[in-house]
Amino acid sequence: MNIEQSSAAILGLGTAVPPYRMDQENTSRRLTEALADAGHSNSSRWAKRIFRQCGVESRYTCEPNLLEPASSCRYFPSANGQAEVPSTSGRMAVYKRASVPLAAEAAVKALADSGTHPEAITHLITVSCTGQFLPGLDAALMGELGLRPTVARVPLTFLGCAAGLKAVCLSKGLVANQKDARALVVCVELCTLHIQPSSDREALYGASFFGDGASACVVGRPEEHHRDVFLLGDERSVLLPGSAGEMIWEVGNHGFDLYLSPSIPRLIGEHVPAEVDHLLEGVPKPELWAIHPGGRGIVDIMQETFALSDAQISASRTILRNYGNMSSATILFVLSEMKRTLREEESGYKEGVALAFGPGVTAEMIRITYLPTPHGRKAGGSLQSAPEADAYA
Repeated sequence: MNIEQSSAAILGLGTAVPPYRMDQENTSRRLTEALADAGHSNSSRWAKRIFRQCGVESRYTCEPNLLEPASSCRYFPSANGQAEVPSTSGRMAVYKRASVPLAAEAAVKALADSGTHPEAITHLITVSCTGQFLPGLDAALMGELGLRPTVARVPLTFLGCAAGLKAVCLSKGLVANQKDARALVVCVELCTLHIQPSSDREALYGASFFGDGASACVVGRPEEHHRDVFLLGDERSVLLPGSAGEMIWEVGNHGFDLYLSPSIPRLIGEHVPAEVDHLLEGVPKPELWAIHPGGRGIVDIMQETFALSDAQISASRTILRNYGNMSSATILFVLSEMKRTLREEESGYKEGVALAFGPGVTAEMIRITYLPTPHGRKAGGSLQSAPEADAYA
């Protein structure tokens, strides 16, 4: 796929994380200490093993209380009961306060990376499944970013980890069908707000690798001057058979309750290869693989199934290791890391595919092509000013 064949491209990317870093070893020690003190010795041993094996070394959180000693962390089990456990409304108050500035930070970076003036944005797609308030994130970002009040706003809520890539696919269609359109996709997830003070294995599993973060991208029609971008090609979305109960996210009294089946990697390994074959339509296996690291097991099964080298899944493992699973925001972190590596290697054109998985179980995928920067030329495009008013007629 070359620039003449592509109707849309990711022109710029931006990422952001909260200021509080959760070291995995330290978090594991404090949580297992809390479990042991509360009389859950078996769960304490199991949690220690899960934290060590999940492929995460650090994550970020918007909640400083999660860095406090086990005895004063309101999100950890306590020997004194759960009277001080944050309620769902309390967690949503933190979400409302923290999500907007974090999302705006990622969006500003994406706009700058793409050389796009905020007034040139015609569509705003906001993505989140870890909180909600009204007027929503989309309305809040309008003022924060200086977008035009006539921007078409599309909030995608509660679509889980696959939603970031779903938003990219949606923006591709919007851009392809409207002259001068530019879509800004903004994902923000504050997953750590939903850590539960529970000894249940399901709750501890989720607590072991989810993190907070925001990511954004600008999608527009590629032009000759655009370089260091990802061209967007064919896309595919599929609901895997027999998977409705494998990934569940429900509202509880103390945040959102998450269940992730241990069968998810197996289901992906069984069903996704045929779907990727449909997407590629006989094209040889591409070199680039931007895989949403929903967990170590998912990355492992994808590497094994498609016989990928360590280098091909390096971006996914790097993001999982350094940031954990940030739900919908994660795939743009992976693409950003991939772009950084390709730029440093002074890579040429490379074909690829991006994949993400969410509740359903849903598999989202799209073909991508990296359009390199010629050696010695500065990356990025010229500043895109706002389209004329008649473009909105």
